[in-house]
Amino acid sequence: MTTPNPATSITPMLFLNRTEVERLLDLDALIDALASTMAEVSAGEISQPPRIGAQIAERDGNLLVMPAYLPGSGSLAVKLVSVFPLNHALGVPSHQALIAVFDAETGAPAAVMDGEHITAMRTAAGAALATRLLARPDAKVLAILGTGVQARAHAIAIPRVRPISEIRVAGRDPNKAKVVAKEVSDELGVPTQGTGSFEDAVTDADVICACTHADTPVLLGEWLPPGTHVNSVGLNFQGRELDEEVVRRSKLFVESRQAALAPAPAGANDLTWPIRDGIIKESHILAEIGELVTGAHPGRNSDDQVTLYKSVGVAAQDAVAAGLVLSAAIEKGVGLNIAM
Repeated sequence: MTTPNPATSITPMLFLNRTEVERLLDLDALIDALASTMAEVSAGEISQPPRIGAQIAERDGNLLVMPAYLPGSGSLAVKLVSVFPLNHALGVPSHQALIAVFDAETGAPAAVMDGEHITAMRTAAGAALATRLLARPDAKVLAILGTGVQARAHAIAIPRVRPISEIRVAGRDPNKAKVVAKEVSDELGVPTQGTGSFEDAVTDADVICACTHADTPVLLGEWLPPGTHVNSVGLNFQGRELDEEVVRRSKLFVESRQAALAPAPAGANDLTWPIRDGIIKESHILAEIGELVTGAHPGRNSDDQVTLYKSVGVAAQDAVAAGLVLSAAIEKGVGLNIAM
């Protein structure tokens, strides 16, 4: 981290663009780093207030603010992220973000970096960590529900923790699913196909990643084979991507109880609506991912259980990812130094 120059009171700050962030962020290192970070979250060792958001009703959008301080690593950062689901029709990413990193000793700005890639990869890395902790060791078939940035990120991340030999992609537009499937197959060398429906994608799947902005469920509990692990990362402000039967029949785990159960638009409708309707109680959440890391909860204890990891994203994940990027940038001399 840089510190202010007492003579000039001008703080050198590093600026990192999207291309530089993509090159610097090591996904395997991020998955490993999130394990200790989520353990800190569950232990209450991190300062991470609930995110707040300004709603842009006419565009069905939200601008969210997510600050965090991680004493263990000394990471101090805040993410500003806009979530505009209608952008898909414009060919523009639904999630756009920037992250500011500060010196934890002085509070001085240390870096500003593109946050779009970090948002995608830290979400996928969190799901990969959950898959490492909860999916059957022999899980081979991966179903991706969604065709956006998160779908691609999860297709890249999950095979790093399980021996995936087949990937299926499904979306509201089957042609787009085929395009994504080809991109994934070309990049990973894993047989990947676009399917005609969400149900076709999940039939006999071992790991399912729901990555949508759906208003109505794209995954139904009646479709789930025994032993499946589900990652649900969709931020669905107006609806949900899982039906209540998925939630009811699953052993349920989250990043943070506080984050998952927060009032709209911050929390997870997939969980708060079944609680509201009396389908489940808050106690249906068995543990946070950090509690699985530390062994405080055993997680899966039979091959036929259905496990569910519901993610809404927490600021600590952004902070640790930004810290990894900044450290790599300093080590490799990447980025533009600017004066504040």
